[in-house]
Amino acid sequence: MGMPLIGDKFPKLEVQTTQGMIKLPKDFKDSWFVLFSHPADFTPVCTTEFIAFQLRIDMFDDMNCELIGLSEDQVFSHLKWIEWISENFDVDIEFPVIADTGAVAKRLGLIHPAKGTNTVRSVFIVDPNGIIRAIIYYPQELGRNIDEILRAVEGLQTADDKEVAMPANWPCNEIIGKGLIIPAAADIETAVERPLKYKCFDWWLCYRNYYKW
Repeated sequence: MGMPLIGDKFPKLEVQTTQGMIKLPKDFKDSWFVLFSHPADFTPVCTTEFIAFQLRIDMFDDMNCELIGLSEDQVFSHLKWIEWISENFDVDIEFPVIADTGAVAKRLGLIHPAKGTNTVRSVFIVDPNGIIRAIIYYPQELGRNIDEILRAVEGLQTADDKEVAMPANWPCNEIIGKGLIIPAAADIETAVERPLKYKCFDWWLCYRNYYKW
């Protein structure tokens, strides 16, 4: 099997974590989840990322979205690193971290091509139906922007709920702010009606206000 793509079902996996065995995506069937891999425990950039994820965990919770980390380190290494973070930064990591033997990373296509067994900085956003909705990859030298991951989850949930699309830099777009883009018209009648129902720059670029849905 090839690596999973956007729109695919997340592969069925049983993984060992710092919080026991977890079945993916089954154990998260009633929620969204973000699975993110990091190159290795006890590394500088990864440490800053774990702290950043934890400091925003309430924001993910508010969106019914779970977090789960992953690297090719053993459970005792994860536990010791989590303990170190708590002792040195007073931040308790509450999300589970997968202790991968390599099988999960290979199945998801996470092995860094130039770094042996190290996993890339990847992000999989998965919906309650177990469908992969977004995949983001970062090189080892670039730490993730956790606020962008929050934005992606919120945007995908909004798209599902309101059947719309989000503009660039949403919710702070330079043209329409927090406005939501209406799907493109599929026929002449709809194209003619669009400017009468929504705010439009033209029939193919229409939007409505987020708060007046």
